[in-house]
Amino acid sequence: MKRRCPPSRDGAPGERRAVSADRDRGTEGTEGTEGTEDTPASRASRSSRWATLPTEQRNPRSRDLDRLDAEEVVRLVLEEDRVGLERALEQRRPLATAASWLAETLERGGDAILVGAGTSGRLAVLEAAECPPTFGTAPERIRAAIAGGEQAVFRAAEGAEDDERAGRQLGEETSAGDLVLGISASSVTAFPAAALAAARERGARTVLLTCASLERQPELAGLADLVIALDTGAEVLTGSTRLKAGSATKAALNAITTAAMVRLGKTYDNLMVDLRPGSAKLRDRAERIVATAASVDAEAARRLLRDAGGDVKRAIVMGLAGVDAEEAAHRLERSRGHVRAAIDLSPVPRSTP
Repeated sequence: MKRRCPPSRDGAPGERRAVSADRDRGTEGTEGTEGTEDTPASRASRSSRWATLPTEQRNPRSRDLDRLDAEEVVRLVLEEDRVGLERALEQRRPLATAASWLAETLERGGDAILVGAGTSGRLAVLEAAECPPTFGTAPERIRAAIAGGEQAVFRAAEGAEDDERAGRQLGEETSAGDLVLGISASSVTAFPAAALAAARERGARTVLLTCASLERQPELAGLADLVIALDTGAEVLTGSTRLKAGSATKAALNAITTAAMVRLGKTYDNLMVDLRPGSAKLRDRAERIVATAASVDAEAARRLLRDAGGDVKRAIVMGLAGVDAEEAAHRLERSRGHVRAAIDLSPVPRSTP
């Protein structure tokens, strides 16, 4: 017989209610943890600096995890991921602030550095790597630093997260025009914390993205100019922050970078118009984007792209404003790359010989 889960957070039948580390007292951070009994194990746990972190607690929903069948485990993991995404949504205002800061940094010529260790570092690398093909950003403008270096992307280098010296050195390489976004599920990882501290001393803007709780750890507010605490709570597999915390962190990073790029004019409607078509798939996508945006057929889209030198934005402006490539380029320059504004601009007077 399959075990039936009690009601979930939204009260749906047959699902257990997701517990909240802050709003519902006596839940993820306390109820069902080893610290509720005065045993040698619990006393040892309380003496650890990590023992009280919400991400290190035992999740009462996943007790008897080893007794569940594969489908029940999958369901539980995905239900908890949904909780993490809901927590990220609750932090939409600070996430929007981070997006605005990222856009401002890039507009003013500064760089953005995403810093993390372990899963957080790999998510930083993934986010930075996706920006150039998706939004046409230069690789050096949004880059990532993972504790342990590039090899840590493919092979675990867990001890590297404690390398405070390396983190500090990274932060010291920043300047006042840069933005450093430190990522730490637990909030206490030495590598990103040191990078944030050093970057603040250099005058860079700093953001901490964590899955910890500001209510339980008010001292986090002093670690960066902006702290985004997703408060995802305990994991299905105790302490494995690659699960719910990782999913929520990736969603938060997606939101930050996408909102920033929209603000920078990297989209027209919901189309990615600053992509660099470096593969057959992306060339096909570029043609479809131009065809959709300019309301032309595939052949006309290919002609526009050819005449625009492969520049998607320029091709769209040419198609919608009825101008040549040179005029489209002038309009995009005047509109700072925003396609919608470029279409509405009046023609640039041409000098006559």
